[in-house]
Amino acid sequence: VASAVAFDVLPLKLHPFSQSTPTGLDCVGWKQHIAFPVITDGALDKTALADDAGSEEDLYEDFRSGNHRYGHAGGGGEQLAINELISDGSVVYAEALWDHVTMDDQELGFKAGDVIEVMDATNKEWWWGRILDSEGWFPASFVRLRVNQDEPMEDYPLKAEGSKDDDSCSGTRRFGMGQTTKDQMRTNVINEIISTERDYIKHLKDICEGYIKQCRKRADMFTEEQLKTIFGNIEDIYRCQKKFVKALEKKFNKDHPHLSEVGSCFLEYQTEFQIYSEYCNNHPNACMELSRLTKVNKYVYFFEACRLLQKMIDISLDGFLLTPVQKICKYPLQLAELLKYTNPQHRDFKDVEAALNAMKNVAQLINERKRRLENIDKIAQWQSSIEDWEGEDVLVRSSELIYSGELAKISHPQAKSQQRMFFLFDHQLVCCKKDLLRRDILYYKSRINMDDMEILDVEDGKDKDFNTSVKNAFKLHCRDTEEVHLFCAKKPEQKQRWLKAFESERRQVQLDQETGFSITEVQKKQAMLNASKQQHPGKPKAVTRPYYDFLMRQKHPTLPTTLPQQQVFMLAEPKRKPSNFWQNISRLTPFRK
Repeated sequence: VASAVAFDVLPLKLHPFSQSTPTGLDCVGWKQHIAFPVITDGALDKTALADDAGSEEDLYEDFRSGNHRYGHAGGGGEQLAINELISDGSVVYAEALWDHVTMDDQELGFKAGDVIEVMDATNKEWWWGRILDSEGWFPASFVRLRVNQDEPMEDYPLKAEGSKDDDSCSGTRRFGMGQTTKDQMRTNVINEIISTERDYIKHLKDICEGYIKQCRKRADMFTEEQLKTIFGNIEDIYRCQKKFVKALEKKFNKDHPHLSEVGSCFLEYQTEFQIYSEYCNNHPNACMELSRLTKVNKYVYFFEACRLLQKMIDISLDGFLLTPVQKICKYPLQLAELLKYTNPQHRDFKDVEAALNAMKNVAQLINERKRRLENIDKIAQWQSSIEDWEGEDVLVRSSELIYSGELAKISHPQAKSQQRMFFLFDHQLVCCKKDLLRRDILYYKSRINMDDMEILDVEDGKDKDFNTSVKNAFKLHCRDTEEVHLFCAKKPEQKQRWLKAFESERRQVQLDQETGFSITEVQKKQAMLNASKQQHPGKPKAVTRPYYDFLMRQKHPTLPTTLPQQQVFMLAEPKRKPSNFWQNISRLTPFRK
């Protein structure tokens, strides 16, 4: 898809990006040049389809006989605009929709709600970004670009309780036609909410009329059970969202958008939005069923014919089915930004504040258990990649990766220091060693039971227990056996992150005990079985720091070759065909260093 976006010229470089859909789905309505015999002027016309292709069956046959690629096209106007801003020296920020838990030191891990500085967006699926002093690749579909890019990063993430405090500074600046900067920014967010809702309705309509309606005509290809698995309750969501967008438009003040009072709409529909729970829980099943069907060419051609007949952009069906999952996660982020630019005296302030809390609860209700249950597959996959594993499986006691990174472990006698990779799960800390020649391969060394440990902060200087000088150090002390483990981080910031991670681990364990969360034995065994059967495509080797700096200057750093969380969340855009090259090299692991 070759397209361009013409941004409205706004003061302060307030570029309104689209946030409602995966990369590329905001291009509906843009002129496209699709390699298809019946398209001559770049626009897909139903009359032309009827005249030249004759019927859906003719279109299906025409497409089947051709060698058209099923998937998405690269590029897109929004992506080009992002890179243009970056190349001009502008800073572009994105907010994380979901946690990106990674065990690869070339990828950037983050939590939902974190703010990422986008440094390179030349690739459609993987962007390069930075959080504090950490840089790495992250999946573009896991983030939402901020509406108001000129706000300083320290203003994020938004704390709802602190939103009343920033009025005095931002409300004093004037912004055209008597509006304050804050009013204009609120206008931007309101416009985004309305426009993305309209786009979202268009996507839902396209799925229901373009795919489901056509599939029901082909009883020879689809059973009702299959359609239920693939599309879930998306028709119910479509009906709900049509009512919701009408309610929003009634509250929308076209002449003065910043005066719009939309908070009450979210409060009114918060209960109905719980229908997303069923859809999100079913979404992994939909991905698996689609993956199974699209191994047969006739289904690939049929789905592509449906897309073209409905005049939909070049994204495969699983990409479109991702939009409801993304949408329910984006509401809290949109409302948080709206609250930030709503004065406490505004008639909409209390409703927006209440709506933000309500939508956070809805999203949390939908996501948390699903995320935890699905996370066990990634843990099982990780364990299967570790050489020389000993003892019980990680899943016997753990279900969550809290943090990971490299530390120096100092051991008795003679205070010998060893560089090791550590993975902190709930209840245990796993220690691994990198292969001397193949740094992408990890060997199991040991584990520490965190239930018996207390964490001790160690001051820089000489440690009496180990009789050695340490810096950025901390200890794990076993209360029962008096056993002590000494660790050193490379930087003070890394040490602080580890100390916070240990606190998070204890909180997670306590929360699980309070809520009664547990993974069944059947789920654990199935996860390990899936991991043992899975063939893992590899990634290119990591590059050294000097060469990495050179690559960054050339704007062509090494890309990950596998989609993030592919076997866990399945929240990525349409899958790429894995390369056979890496599969021919022995002992490759799915988490390349």
